[in-house]
Amino acid sequence: MTIRQATEQDIPQMKEIFAHARAFMVKTGNPTQWGDDYPCDELIQEDINNADCFLCQENNEIVGTFVLRGGNDPTYEKIYDGAWSNDNPYATIHRIASLGKVKGIFEACMDFALRHYATIRIDTHRDNQPMQNAIRKAGFTYCGIIYCWDGSERLAFQYN
Repeated sequence: MTIRQATEQDIPQMKEIFAHARAFMVKTGNPTQWGDDYPCDELIQEDINNADCFLCQENNEIVGTFVLRGGNDPTYEKIYDGAWSNDNPYATIHRIASLGKVKGIFEACMDFALRHYATIRIDTHRDNQPMQNAIRKAGFTYCGIIYCWDGSERLAFQYN
């Protein structure tokens, strides 16, 4: 699997991946994390403009996407019912999604992230059991609860 930076030309494939991910979340008992239209077109464009949106490719087909953003994440400034493992500089993984055609998207994302950062943070919805399993399998430690910009609760994890 290869990873490359996303471009504007990739937006239609990314929207297909996000639609598949939303349907998967509904099917696995997590209908509210991304709702019907997350991420919106403007957010996808912003991720691309920020140059921190990446695609996973297998045999030249786009099969997954994620954001890897270095620096402090404002939603991680306050953590409740726990604490971050350390205060080291970190990157955050956001909006990881797959077409469901190949396995190993999360592992490829982590391999890529760890080539650039020693400490990684991620969060997910309490009802997103598949993502929680992938996060724990990758070696993340549960740290506590954070609240997103819209006030919704997320379980927060840190690697390293």
